[in-house]
Amino acid sequence: MESGSSAATPFPVGATKLDDDIVAGLIPERPARGHKGSFGKLLVVAGSLDYAGAALLVCRAAGRSGVGLVTLAVPESLQPLFAAKVVEATTMALPEDDVEEIDPEPAMARILDHEHDALVVGPGLRPGLATTELVRSLLTVAGEADEVDAAPIVLDAEALRSMATMDRWWEGERRPAVLTPHAGEFERLRAGSGDPAPIDGDVSTDDDARLAAAKSAAATWDAVVVLKGARTIIAAPDGTAAIAPFENPALATGGTGDVLAGVIGSLLAQGVGPFDAARLGVYLHGLAGDGVRERMGDAGLLASDLPDGIAIARKRLAAIAERRSGAKRLGFAALGAPAAADPAAGPPGDAG
Repeated sequence: MESGSSAATPFPVGATKLDDDIVAGLIPERPARGHKGSFGKLLVVAGSLDYAGAALLVCRAAGRSGVGLVTLAVPESLQPLFAAKVVEATTMALPEDDVEEIDPEPAMARILDHEHDALVVGPGLRPGLATTELVRSLLTVAGEADEVDAAPIVLDAEALRSMATMDRWWEGERRPAVLTPHAGEFERLRAGSGDPAPIDGDVSTDDDARLAAAKSAAATWDAVVVLKGARTIIAAPDGTAAIAPFENPALATGGTGDVLAGVIGSLLAQGVGPFDAARLGVYLHGLAGDGVRERMGDAGLLASDLPDGIAIARKRLAAIAERRSGAKRLGFAALGAPAAADPAAGPPGDAG
């Protein structure tokens, strides 16, 4: 499957262009004797009455990306609606101080009391001060049972818009974070919350400007930044960056970003480090989009078309990893034998 990239426009210097061989080494292993608890627990704080679909897309994408358990946390008045819509995920009611209005303090207590390995926060949340306060609390590790190993978080959509209104949100003790803004959200974040470095170029269309801006923001905010769009940029706080090869107008439709948030959150819950989870998630998302484009053309893709393609793309990359390792690995580990290590892939977690 060829990516939808254009050979006519050169890729910027200073970022690794992702390809099958690079990304295959990031796929987490699947021991044959594993169970649902082995493959991580993801907590999704997302959705509202007007944007129920965003939360459902996150949950479905997360499941198709291999996570063992997904829990969707929603305002308690909406729990019956969402419980009737999700099949594989469970739901958790968050306390309200008004209909659909989360009460931040008791909601935070309930979230901290729930066992999870990673969080996705933001898609489809109702805008407002209560949401902003909840996002502010979720950014920090205060109150975590193990603050050193606090669960990583994916921040998308309304979470990013809330952060753009916060003063110096990136300071203090925070949990590991992956931010997934499109160009507009990214510009609001930079303008409102502390990345004043001037950028020469348009962060929507100029790859060099996009790369420089994402790297600067990742360093300032001490978080992995996924600057979405054609040739998505993934930047780590240490200056490492990658660029995806995909340019696919079929993905320019509502909900595809929610799918990406679910994929990255799923990989974090499976123990993949933030930079690796972001690179792998972006690439799986791009492959799935290319697969739909090959079947349907460059218009008409629905976000709900993508999750099944995510699983197919993962299978393809897993086969590449098997060939590289020289081991026959069913589900990544032969029964009774550990999977062979791939020296080229390095240790699990973030690549330096």
